[in-house]
Amino acid sequence: MTTLTVAVTSMRELARRRIALLFIWLLPLVFYVARIDVHWQAIRFLAIGVGWAMATLALFSHVGARRLDQRLAVIGASPTALFFGRQLALIAIGFPVAGGYFLLVAATQDVVRVWAVGLLLATTVLIAAPIGAVVSLVVPRELEGALALLPIMALQLLVDPADTIAKTLPLWSTRELSAYAIELVDADRLWHGLLHFGFVLTLFVLAGWLASIIRLAPAKLPPPQIAADHLRAG
Repeated sequence: MTTLTVAVTSMRELARRRIALLFIWLLPLVFYVARIDVHWQAIRFLAIGVGWAMATLALFSHVGARRLDQRLAVIGASPTALFFGRQLALIAIGFPVAGGYFLLVAATQDVVRVWAVGLLLATTVLIAAPIGAVVSLVVPRELEGALALLPIMALQLLVDPADTIAKTLPLWSTRELSAYAIELVDADRLWHGLLHFGFVLTLFVLAGWLASIIRLAPAKLPPPQIAADHLRAG
């Protein structure tokens, strides 16, 4: 129940940031329209745009809630509930964005496996939410965090997908899933993408969750008598 309460509260907080939500919708559109003449690039760029937008929203959400989470943890709220509640809120916002762009692709592109485009966009949302959360824990300010996300996401577009280093990037799965959706390739590309997605998702969720537990762990105070002795000694 605490997790659901945090999720609902987080969605209400994010709903007040109407300009930010508008840009969450517009950023992937810019990526898509820029390469719409080359459909395989347009769809992959769209996935990167969705990931970039959702990771940025996750960053802002977790940074903005930092002090509130600290106060809630002091009065007994579980760090686990706080972390996963905000993640649920982000996913609840991200899935409609992914669904809207899935319909756009279905209406404007001739894709071999159109259902796989929906899978591509959904997995991108699921990865991006914990990525933004982890960056917010490492860089606890909105501007600096957004700048930290910039090279992470830009590398997805700049690195040659055939290079070994490309497989270490968090959104490499978008290449495999988009290839399966667009090209007449076998199911190996699908499973490679899903395995990479599962590994990255698990890694970032665990990192964000454990970091939240450590950050929000209550400070252990000495017993009153020991504290009084320290004061007298001082």
